[in-house]
Amino acid sequence: MKLSAPIYHLKRQARLLSRQENIPLHQALDRLAFKEGVSGWSALVARASAAAPAAKLFARLSPGDLVLVGARPGQGKTLMSLELAVEAMKSSNCSVFFTLEYTEKDLRDRFRDLCVDLAQFDHLFEFDNSDVISAEYIAKTLASAPRGTLVVVDYLQLLDQRRENPELAIQIGMLKSFARERGLIMVFISQIDRSYDPSAKPCPDIRDVRLPNPLDLTLFNKTCFLNQGEVRFRAAG
Repeated sequence: MKLSAPIYHLKRQARLLSRQENIPLHQALDRLAFKEGVSGWSALVARASAAAPAAKLFARLSPGDLVLVGARPGQGKTLMSLELAVEAMKSSNCSVFFTLEYTEKDLRDRFRDLCVDLAQFDHLFEFDNSDVISAEYIAKTLASAPRGTLVVVDYLQLLDQRRENPELAIQIGMLKSFARERGLIMVFISQIDRSYDPSAKPCPDIRDVRLPNPLDLTLFNKTCFLNQGEVRFRAAG
C-alpha cells in the first residue's frame, strides 16, 4: 500500500482540516483515509503498518546487530527508529531510547504521531536523556537488559561531544562487542553531512555520514538511509 504521504503527515493534515472546517478529528481522519482509497482511518493505519518499511527492516535485524539510520533533518530518521522500537515491543522485546535531543513528552508525542498507544508497551519501553551518555554509560545502564532488546542512540555524533569521553571509534567498538555479548540490537541515528546534494543522488549513503572525528563505519553491519520517502537498506556482506 503506497500512501501519498507518511501516516504522521496525514494525521497533521487531518488536524488542520478539522480546525479549518470545524469538524471532529475522527471525521477529518476518515476523510483523508477515503482519499487514500481506504474505508476509514483505522483500516488505513492497519494496512500501512503491515507494509511499513520499519516492519520489513526489523524482520532483517538480529541480536548483535549495529544499525546506522541516517538522513538529513526532517526526513524521518527518528520516526523510523521509533517504529523499529515499536516493532521490537510488538515482539515482546524491550526498547530503550537514549537521547540528548528529546524530552520524554516529545517522544510520547512522536509515538502519537505514529498512531501508537505507548501505554500498551509501557513495561517494555525505557527513556534516558542523561547528559552524560557515553558508551560506558550505555553499557552500565543495559547491564541486565534481556537478549533481543532494541536500543536507539540519538544520535551517533553525541557520543563525540564530551572531551572526557574516549574517541568515537573506541566507543563504537566497545558497543559493538557489548551488543554481541548481550544479544542486543543497537540502532544509531546519524546526522548527514551538509555537503550531501539530493539533486545529485536521491538518497544519502555511508559516504555522507557526518563525522567530526574518524570512525570506521564498517563497524555497522546494517545501514538504512532515508530521503523524501525513499528508504535504502543495506546489510554488510
